[in-house]
Amino acid sequence: MQPSQNFFSNKFIRAVGCAVVVNCLVLALSSIVFPQKRSDPGRANLKEAIELTRANDLKKSEAILQKLVADDPTNAKARTELAFNLTKQRRFVDAYENVLSVLDKNKRDPRALSVLGALLLASGRIREARGIIYTALDIRRGEHLAWASLGMLDYYDNDVDQSINSLKQAIYLAPREPDYYFSLAQASVKADRYKDAAVAYDRFLAVSGEMDVDRRERIKGLVSFLRYLDERPSLYDASGASVSNVKFDLVTNRPIIEVRLNNYEKPLHFVIDTGSGMTVISTKTAERLGLKEVARGGNARGIGGDGKFPIIYGLVDEIKMGDVSVHNVPVYIRNVDEKRKIDGYLGLSVISKFFATIDYGTKMLTLSKEDSADLFAKEHADHILPLRLTPSGFLSGEVGVAGIETSLNFIVDTAASISVISDNVASAEAIKKYLSDDRFRVVGAAGEIVDAQAFLLPRVTFGQNVRAPLVAVALDLDVINESTGFDQAGILGGNFLKNYRVAFDFKRARIRLTPIAPENGENTANRPK
Repeated sequence: MQPSQNFFSNKFIRAVGCAVVVNCLVLALSSIVFPQKRSDPGRANLKEAIELTRANDLKKSEAILQKLVADDPTNAKARTELAFNLTKQRRFVDAYENVLSVLDKNKRDPRALSVLGALLLASGRIREARGIIYTALDIRRGEHLAWASLGMLDYYDNDVDQSINSLKQAIYLAPREPDYYFSLAQASVKADRYKDAAVAYDRFLAVSGEMDVDRRERIKGLVSFLRYLDERPSLYDASGASVSNVKFDLVTNRPIIEVRLNNYEKPLHFVIDTGSGMTVISTKTAERLGLKEVARGGNARGIGGDGKFPIIYGLVDEIKMGDVSVHNVPVYIRNVDEKRKIDGYLGLSVISKFFATIDYGTKMLTLSKEDSADLFAKEHADHILPLRLTPSGFLSGEVGVAGIETSLNFIVDTAASISVISDNVASAEAIKKYLSDDRFRVVGAAGEIVDAQAFLLPRVTFGQNVRAPLVAVALDLDVINESTGFDQAGILGGNFLKNYRVAFDFKRARIRLTPIAPENGENTANRPK
């Protein structure tokens, strides 16, 4: 990592809440203001608040910091730590206002810059975050929060080795910060370093403060699973032909293919799911296969129902898709919607072993070891879009929505029948007027939501690809954003994707869409007559 020259843009992002409209504020250059020495009680209270934030007792910490700021509005340290606390609570606008007031007086405050970088990163302003983080490190190389944020930036950009190096540097500088161990564990899993990940999660539990029982049990179960995986050879081992073409059925805009698991005599039906990192097998199908759980712990949080479902891990010997197979595949075992008549969801951990093309026109999934069709050749550069990897295994791309001035982060999800916007986006004045009379039933991992509001968005763009108009339902995405690392403003679902031939280069985190329907129409090849 080579930080840039000392540089701090005179333009700040004025509002970064939930990846919505961003306005810029020009800051006048100001001289450095040296804070006066604080009283002993003030310093003691600030220290206590920092410890409480570290222990994730955010409300109690916030109360102390708010009082310190109210007593002395010029207390830059208290205001900076308040901004960091609010960032952890995902109250981005309030956090921004506080850190901005510090940087307005001293634009070279390295801690305030680090907090601003972490804030921009968490709120999904990835490009802006990188420059701020580099500036903080240029000013002070020992800024541990900047190193940790840089590590996650590298993770999102699919540079996992560099991510691990930066996170280790952050831990070296601040070995008592629990969040850094958690991030290191996530990066280690992505790098297939399961033992290292288990150690990092254990360390996270050791240095963390109190947390809800369910989360602690969830992490303990994950540690057990990681230690189990560390003893298994050749996970996700791909074999078979150089190219495999597999027909799929398009059911409610979701591609469903036949796969074979282990030595089971009958084909099984799996949804191709780019919105899930791991593959999911239904509880009933696991019972038919005699698939045993190898670890469990706590409840996962998801959309729908009561928002929770138990976490049960398994290991499949082989998943065969046409003429290719992937061996030794970790899976989740959970209930799926029985009305859908599917056996599971084929996640990114499996299909990312190949170049994958989902052609919604011909209803064909192509899995190849190399880019044999040159879909990602240089001459197609204008049609190739970057994706970002999230710690929860999602792929995120930048999407434009008419009425919103800046691009928004959307999960690219082939298993979502319909596109989604977050409640926060739906509440924007520019979007409210597109509310439709239609209501939808949405089935999520944790159950169903009935009567979800729908919006008829006049225009949605993904790179040069346009749908005008596009229906999207509004959902509370907080449960997703708790695990994605940076805010997702929506989901690009099947009602958008079905109008394209969609090619994925997972190794380089890229996607290419080739239209098969006009932008103001839709692919009707699969519609019943």
